[in-house]
Amino acid sequence: RVLREMKLMWLWLWLCPVAVAFILPVAPHTRAAARHRSQLLCTEGSRGGLRVLEWIPSQQALVATARFAWNTLWLTMLSELAPQSSDGAYVRPAPQRGGSAPWPAHLPAVAGRYHVYVGNACPWCHRVSATLALRGLKAGVSSTVLADDPQRASRGGWCFDATDPDPLCDAADLREVYNRCTAGGAYTGRCTAPLLIDLETGTIISNESGDIVRMLNSLDLGSAPDVVDLCPEEQREAIERTNEWVYELVNNGVYRAGFATRQLAYEKAERDVHAGLRRCDETLSRQRFLCGSTVTEADVRLLPTCARFDGVYASFFRCGRALIRADYPHVRRWMHEMLSLTGGGLFDLNSARRSYYANLFPLNAGGIVPAGPTPADLGFPA
Repeated sequence: RVLREMKLMWLWLWLCPVAVAFILPVAPHTRAAARHRSQLLCTEGSRGGLRVLEWIPSQQALVATARFAWNTLWLTMLSELAPQSSDGAYVRPAPQRGGSAPWPAHLPAVAGRYHVYVGNACPWCHRVSATLALRGLKAGVSSTVLADDPQRASRGGWCFDATDPDPLCDAADLREVYNRCTAGGAYTGRCTAPLLIDLETGTIISNESGDIVRMLNSLDLGSAPDVVDLCPEEQREAIERTNEWVYELVNNGVYRAGFATRQLAYEKAERDVHAGLRRCDETLSRQRFLCGSTVTEADVRLLPTCARFDGVYASFFRCGRALIRADYPHVRRWMHEMLSLTGGGLFDLNSARRSYYANLFPLNAGGIVPAGPTPADLGFPA
């Protein structure tokens, strides 16, 4: 319903400057000149809209009205999509910082009992998928890859395709899963992914990506010997310090840049992003992974942003002053290794780019999706 209302508002505000053009008087010589230009254009086989600029007596009035209408609608829709502070900075409603939550003690370590819902485009979901892969849990904890379609979903953007149906209650969208897992059957919060549930009891374990990553790291199903510990006790302090600045500068920094509604807020966020990437690059010039010689949770949290950076965030979120493939060689080397370690098929960059450009339409009203860069362009492992 909200999506339909936004589109109707968009149409109404788009028509405002056109109405101004019809209301204002048009001088005879202007009409004659416009007819002459129209005849030339038709002869040449070109097409145009209403050709308002050819005959409107006041271009200033048209531009001022169109700019006001467009900006008003853009701010309204973006504020619904991405809450704003008073200075135009994006304020994430559900920060994905996580805590030190272990696997819940009352839940037995049983293969096949737990299920996680993830979306390919979502970097917070990518954290969880990467953890399942690195911990060897993909066979013991099942997962569903959600479709990203806000017009089919009744709340939020996640729904199910026939190729990957819901195992809990054959839901049409993620909201139905939340309702099914809620006492009384009426969930009132945000229906976000990732979502970890207990299939046996039909209850939610967590929908916070940082907590899910930490929980899965302590879940031992005994199915994969010698799996990596992503948060060993002796490194925990260093990992959590790294997680803090990586989240603020890089993970959330790209969204702060992309969803900013004022210039100064955007410029601060964009500076933070590249300060964070430079810090990562300097760190990785001295060691194999962010916190030393072995992969940790800190690497899992950084990977999703880097995997999307050149292909989506650099252009879509206006962060392309420097690129990973050209300007951060140590991050590039590390990213390729991480993508190899987590396995092929875990993340589809082309599909993610389509999701961002097509579904976040306040940032891309025309819905045109860039042709690249593709995974091959970026040297991603197959």
